[in-house]
Amino acid sequence: MVETLKQIDQELFLFLNGLHNETFDGIMAWISGKTTWWPFYLLILLFLIFKKRFQAIPVIIFIALAITFADQTSVHLFKEVFERPRPCHEPALEGMVHLVNDRCGGKYGFVSSHAANSFAVAMLLLLVVRKRWFTLTMLFWAVIVSYSRIYLGVHYPGDVIGGALLGLVCGFIAFSVFRLVIRKLPDSWRMADPD
Repeated sequence: MVETLKQIDQELFLFLNGLHNETFDGIMAWISGKTTWWPFYLLILLFLIFKKRFQAIPVIIFIALAITFADQTSVHLFKEVFERPRPCHEPALEGMVHLVNDRCGGKYGFVSSHAANSFAVAMLLLLVVRKRWFTLTMLFWAVIVSYSRIYLGVHYPGDVIGGALLGLVCGFIAFSVFRLVIRKLPDSWRMADPD
């Protein structure tokens, strides 16, 4: 059963990774970049501050905690335990992976830290803000960042799906702890209805 799932994952990866062209190579590398999204993060921060002023401080702290939790869990409880090679390190796929900018990353890829981190932030914030347009924006951002990892040849779809699920769990845990903490603070500090 596991081998069948791995085979399906490889075939889906080769299909999705094969849908490439020179223009999208640059776009996907940009989407996956570590500094690309700073303006987006700044807009979110300004939105939180505009809506709730200093009350955004606990949310920002919990965003940092959610990212740290998702990132460290994806590495130490998944990549270092399962040791599944990235597609670009898989000998059986040599010459078949479209690798953009010759960047492969570390040896192991299950689960995707990019997917875990982005979905953790998305989950935490959509539970805090609870606005349809904001939820759709955050989910679109998390999906496009995660998909870029397949396009770039550094993760299988299974790595990305696993990372997304891990991120959703980490984001929900972070929100649950945030809700417990915020209940202990004065009412004026509450960012979202805790129920």
